[in-house]
Amino acid sequence: MESADAIIKAVYNVISGPAGEKRNWDRMRSLFTEDARMVAINPTPAGPTRRRHMTVEDYIKLAGPNLEGQGFFEKEVARRTEQFGSLVHVWSTYEARAKADDAKPMMRGINSMQLWNDGKRWWVLSIVWQAEDPKNLLPDKYLKGG
Repeated sequence: MESADAIIKAVYNVISGPAGEKRNWDRMRSLFTEDARMVAINPTPAGPTRRRHMTVEDYIKLAGPNLEGQGFFEKEVARRTEQFGSLVHVWSTYEARAKADDAKPMMRGINSMQLWNDGKRWWVLSIVWQAEDPKNLLPDKYLKGG
């Protein structure tokens, strides 16, 4: 990928699609370093959050059937980026819908993405995400105009 922006757009694009549509998992694999990590942070019924560490392969096995079976469209609605040399950290606010034309998102949250340029192209090193919930609303600074 020739830019940080292009790889971020590619990540959102590769996981999104209507119910019944196979995702291009080889494309997904090509966006990440071979040792990349993905971490989902979720609330527990008792209140505190828990984390689930995954490889890209783990993510494909766990999330793939749901994404393809139910339909899933995730799009970026705001972004905060910081860069130092070949390292980029992105706070990417997202909205997710089951159908692309659903009026209201079923979920919103933040993807914290760490990107690296090896001198030839950009790679995803890690993505850590957390969805918004009633006790943890998205701060204005992570929304458009915030």
